[in-house]
Amino acid sequence: MYQYTSFDKQFVKLRAEQFRDQIERWQRGELTDEQLLPLRLQNGWYIQRYAPMARIAVPYGEISSTQLRTLAHIAREYDQPAPELLAHAQATQDALQDAQPGTTLPAAPLRYGYGHFTTRTNVQFNWIPITRAADVMDLLASVSMHGIQTSGNDIRNITCDALEGIAEDSIVDTRPFAEITRQWSSLHPEFSYLPRKFKIAFNGAEEDRAATGWYDIGLQARRAEDGSIGFTVKVGGGMGRTPIIGSVVREFLPWDQLLNYIEAVVRTYNSYGRRDNKWKARIKILVKSEGQNFIDAVEKEYKDIVELDGAPHTITQAELDRVTANFVVPALQAANLPSKVNTQGQLYQRWLQQNVRGHRLPGLKTVTLSFKRPGFATGDADAATLEALAQLAEQFSAAEARLTHEQNLMLPWVHESDLPALYDAARALGLAQPNIGLLTDMIICPGGDFCSLANARSLHIGAAVTERYQDLDELFDLGPIDLHMSGCINSCGHHHSGHIGILGVDKDGKEWYQITLGGSDGTTLSGPAIGGKVVGPSFTAAEVPDVIEALLATFRALRKPGELFIDALRRIGHEPFKQAANAARHPKADQEALAEQD
Repeated sequence: MYQYTSFDKQFVKLRAEQFRDQIERWQRGELTDEQLLPLRLQNGWYIQRYAPMARIAVPYGEISSTQLRTLAHIAREYDQPAPELLAHAQATQDALQDAQPGTTLPAAPLRYGYGHFTTRTNVQFNWIPITRAADVMDLLASVSMHGIQTSGNDIRNITCDALEGIAEDSIVDTRPFAEITRQWSSLHPEFSYLPRKFKIAFNGAEEDRAATGWYDIGLQARRAEDGSIGFTVKVGGGMGRTPIIGSVVREFLPWDQLLNYIEAVVRTYNSYGRRDNKWKARIKILVKSEGQNFIDAVEKEYKDIVELDGAPHTITQAELDRVTANFVVPALQAANLPSKVNTQGQLYQRWLQQNVRGHRLPGLKTVTLSFKRPGFATGDADAATLEALAQLAEQFSAAEARLTHEQNLMLPWVHESDLPALYDAARALGLAQPNIGLLTDMIICPGGDFCSLANARSLHIGAAVTERYQDLDELFDLGPIDLHMSGCINSCGHHHSGHIGILGVDKDGKEWYQITLGGSDGTTLSGPAIGGKVVGPSFTAAEVPDVIEALLATFRALRKPGELFIDALRRIGHEPFKQAANAARHPKADQEALAEQD
């Protein structure tokens, strides 16, 4: 893992001190709520449906056992609502539940004292009082963590494939490049007030596991015929109201020009991006409307940066070597702990098949712990679990872990001989479900249970689908299926890229859900990145699990032997699935559900 230098540590510490001063001035009435707004957003503090939400950056997903313990402490001591706030939240949820059309699903319980893993390798807390925010920032700074630029119209947390540096199909480890980009972009004065938020992702393997096509800038590592390393640069990807796949603007960019070229892209966006309409302010809209003109403008800006400015951000070999030195293989030692697991048993063998992957180093494996467990929302880890994860990382993975795009946690340095003992420990925590890549390995945002932007709740639907598909034989028979769900069009649950996508929509204050089919995040299994297509009118919450079941029954009936869901869907077309979905409507549903059309 990257080890913060004395400068890095001082930088984060001073930022926390500055934020404390801002909070104290606000409490004294010297700053208004409106004046505090951009200051707290720059440090990752939102005001959500019931309470502040803190978003903590985990750059390129790497997290240490010490940092996990600090997050556990924050969950236990700070993510605690006052009784009157919890009562208000419960009353609000009850009223929303009563207002739904037709029959509905039981609401998800309101939870607190936990961290939530996001698709962009952040950790969020939903109940920390703003009056205690400065104390939390101090705690984070003590372990080289922060919330800088996890919100606001700036360059957000840099993400990578979780298997960077250890994948068997690795071209180059892009973590050093991601770290260099993080340092360059943090508090960059020219890019602190962009037209809208801006997200960058790196992928260093043959397979695109970082969903780079869906990012404002996606950087795919390439090795030229002469052995030199560079990047294919995609610009203008994004979800939201207008899902667009990024356009290739450079087939091969030499690695040392990475920052100069990113600066040219972001500077062009900063100059020409719209600021009059937030829904049309993302770079994807600019790229779509201008096409080749945008690419030409970027190339001109890049030429000026190189020829007129002297390419000031050229990455030197010395700087790359300095940062890369932090990403060497850590000291590895097998835990050699006893285990009672039957290594020939079906459960263990399925876990090996789904949750354990190969490694570029002989004798090692990567293990993904599933945070899709009954009784918990997708991606949630309470304080006790966070503490236990820290111990597992120390025992089995050189005190390191990685958050994944799919809202799980990966241990990257596990000795093959330790797999039975790790399985025992993970099973005791409820984290050994052999479902990675299967239907219940869902991506789901917190939705209307917590988010003030959401049009509909999502957690109760995820819980209902998880409960319905607990039969492992059935899950394995269905095979790999990406199910993604968002509570609103902002698409934090990446519903556009799901083989099956669910989108919560609001109609006259009531919750409805659109179903999309055929999306892809760009992996080898799913094919090139593409957005799914809506299959018909919206459904009530109670109907959604039945619609999912009808879609899967259609797949079973029409698939060829060994055919995957996404392949069958593309071969057959959407119409049989659309008919099955509409036939799943509840006959006794409210008349609004029968008459409603999109």
